[in-house]
This record gives sequence, C-alpha cells and structure tokens, in this order.
Amino acid sequence: MPVHRSTTPPLSVRRRRCLRLLACAVGMLALLLFALLTVVQREVSDATPAPTTEQHPAGPPWRHGQPDARFVLTFYADLECPFCKDYYPGLKSWIGQQADVSLQWHHLPLAAHEPVASALASMAECAGETGGHGAFFDAIGWLYQHTRSGGQGLPEGRRFPGLTPALRDCLDSERPQAVVRTQAEQGTHAGITATPSLRLEDRQSGRSLLLQGPVEGDALLSAMDLLMGDAPDTAPAHAAGLSAIEDGDMPR
Repeated sequence: MPVHRSTTPPLSVRRRRCLRLLACAVGMLALLLFALLTVVQREVSDATPAPTTEQHPAGPPWRHGQPDARFVLTFYADLECPFCKDYYPGLKSWIGQQADVSLQWHHLPLAAHEPVASALASMAECAGETGGHGAFFDAIGWLYQHTRSGGQGLPEGRRFPGLTPALRDCLDSERPQAVVRTQAEQGTHAGITATPSLRLEDRQSGRSLLLQGPVEGDALLSAMDLLMGDAPDTAPAHAAGLSAIEDGDMPR
C-alpha cells in the first residue's frame, strides 16, 4: 500500500525559519530607523546655525554672533556699571537670536569706577587673549555676575576661575591695559561718555546710529530699519531718540 508522507516540515524546522524571518525583519527595520534618524539629524543640523564666534578675526575688538552679519552693534560698557550689568545678559541673548547682527565689545571704564573698572577690563582682555572670542564673553558674563558694581569690584576672596599661567602672564604685561586705554580714548573722542551706549552700524551702507542705552530689541530692530531706509549717509540722531549723551551711568 502506498505511503503518504506529509510535505509539511517538522515543527522545529518551521520555528527556525520563523526566527530567521523575524531576525531579517528586525534587521531591516533597524536599518530603516537608522537611515531615518540620520536624515532627521542632518535636517536639524542644517536648520540650526552652527556656533560662529571663533570664526571672527582675531580680537580685540571681541565679537559675538554671526561674523558675516550685516549689522554690527558696538557695546560701550564699563564692567563696574550697574546698568550695564543688568542690560548685558538680555542684549547678549538677543544677539544670539539674530542672523543679521553681531555684537562688538568696546571698553569704556568711567572715572568714578576706577581703578577697579580698568582692572576687570584687563581680566576680560586676558581671557580673550588666551582663549579667544568665546572666552572673552564668558569672562564678561562671569565678571558682571559676581562684581558688586559701582567701583566696589569682586567680593573679598572671590577669584576669577580661569586664572591660568598664561592669563597671569598676560595680566602682568602692559598689553591689556593698553587695549583698554585705547578703546576708552576712542570712545571719548567719539563723544561717548556714558554707559551703556551702543553704536549700530550697517556694513552694507556704511551708515551708523549712536544709541543711548539700554535699548531693547524692538527699538534696535527699528534702528536697523532706519539705517536700511532711504536716509542720508549720516542718519540724524534724533530719529532714533538719540541726542547728546550725559556723563556717567545711563539709567535703565
């Protein structure tokens, strides 16, 4: 009598086949997920501007923001000025959100805050000399955070955390004070005798505006619009609420 044999593979063989198919499916799914994640990361990377601080030319002057920005906002500041201390964090944050504006620092220590104001300015200068643009602005942030302002300086026993041998050598030299003095003289010759003060320059047109600080972001955007408009080569100061600046700290 003929014997009929089942063509169905044994259960163990079917299990092994199922496991192989499952492993292949999991592998393909993993490859698809990896490819999708790579595409998403690339899109996010393309959409997020890369840090560009260190692409600026070697300082001083020290700069923060996009190096190819159309507008340069020069910040005339005293590290012992209490109004500068309050204004600076918001200004730096605003600059970080702008693609068309970069920040340029300009030392303007006031006589009423000396000698501490120049000493702190030298500390920031040496941080920049030894660490670049980013290190300079990190030092500015730390100094504003910890100084008591008004010429009182840092609290007793408080020391700048980045006092490396290179930075100490810089502080022992004449280089930082020479930079601070030169910038202070330039500011005075330009008629800027109060802090905070700002100069907004349109690099495309060459026009600029001197702004009495502190100036909020909306007003800065309006000043940018003014510089881009069909105005004379030297835009009138009163158009942006600017007139002669009195000596001393500029109240908030």
